[in-house]
Amino acid sequence: MRYVLAGASGFLGRALHADLARAGHDVIRLVRRTPQSPHESQWDPAHDQVDPGVLADADAVVNLAGANIGRIPWTAAYRQTIRTSRITTTSTLANVLAGLPEPPVFVAQSAIRYYGEGRGDEELTEDSLPGLGFLAGVVREWEEATSPAERAGVRVVRLRTGVVVDRSGGAFPLIAAPFRLGLGGRLGSGQQYMGMISLTDWLAAVRFVVERPGCQGAYNLTLPEPPTNAEFTQALGAALKRPTPAPVPAFVLRTVLGGFSIELLDGLRILPSRLLEAGFTFTAPDVASAVAAALHRS
Repeated sequence: MRYVLAGASGFLGRALHADLARAGHDVIRLVRRTPQSPHESQWDPAHDQVDPGVLADADAVVNLAGANIGRIPWTAAYRQTIRTSRITTTSTLANVLAGLPEPPVFVAQSAIRYYGEGRGDEELTEDSLPGLGFLAGVVREWEEATSPAERAGVRVVRLRTGVVVDRSGGAFPLIAAPFRLGLGGRLGSGQQYMGMISLTDWLAAVRFVVERPGCQGAYNLTLPEPPTNAEFTQALGAALKRPTPAPVPAFVLRTVLGGFSIELLDGLRILPSRLLEAGFTFTAPDVASAVAAALHRS
C-alpha cells in the first residue's frame, strides 16, 4: 500500500514510518522544508497548501502532526500553537481529500482528552459525551476539522490515542528515569486512571483500521484493562526491580507543570470498545504486559 504521512518527524511518526517500511509499504512523508528525496512532498498547512496528486495516489493518508503538549509552560501563545498545529494540518488534508474523485482513507490523530476532566471512575467509550477543559475543546475542534472529508464520503478514522509507552521515545523514558534510580512513586493519590497503550499495539491498530474498510469514526487506542497510576507505578517498579518509595504530591506537580499537570493528575477510565468489537487483538492488554513491551522485555 501507499501511505502519505504527516507528522513523520515526531515519536509516533518515526515509529509508524519504520513499521510500514518494514512491512513493505511505500511511505511519502509530508515535509515543510524543501524535499530531499522522492519519498517526501512539501506542504504548507498554514496556507492550506498540499499537492492533491500526492494524496490522490495514496491508499491511506495519516495525520499525526501537532505541537508537543509536554512542553511547559503553557503560555497563552503556546496554547494557541497547540490548537492551530492540530486544526490547520487536519483541515488542509480534509479539504483536499474532499475534492478527490476516489479518495484514500483518512486516519486523523486525536486524543483521549476528548472526554475532558473530572470524570473519575466513569467508564468511557467512544459513545460517551465529550468533556470540558482546554484540551477537550482543542480535541473537539481537531476532530471537527475532518468534517469536510467526512461529508464528501471519505472514510475517516479518528484515533483517540492515550499515552503510547515505549523506551524509544515519547513520555515513557522521562517517566521511567526516576524509577531506574529507585526514586519512582505514584503521582498524587495514585487513584487516577491512565489511558495508555504499548507502541506495538498502537502501530498494529493503525494498520488494522486502515486495512478494514468497515472501520470509520472514532476509536479509543488504550488498554482494554485500564490501570490506575498506583498500579502503573507498581508494575514499572517491579519490572525494573526498583522500590517506589517517593510519591509526588499533587500540589508539587501543579506548581511545577502548570496546565500540563492535568495530564498526570486527572485520569480517564477509557475503554477501546470499538477496536475490540472490530476484532482487534491486543498483544499487551494490561499494565504489566504494556510495561514489559515498553521496556522490550517478554
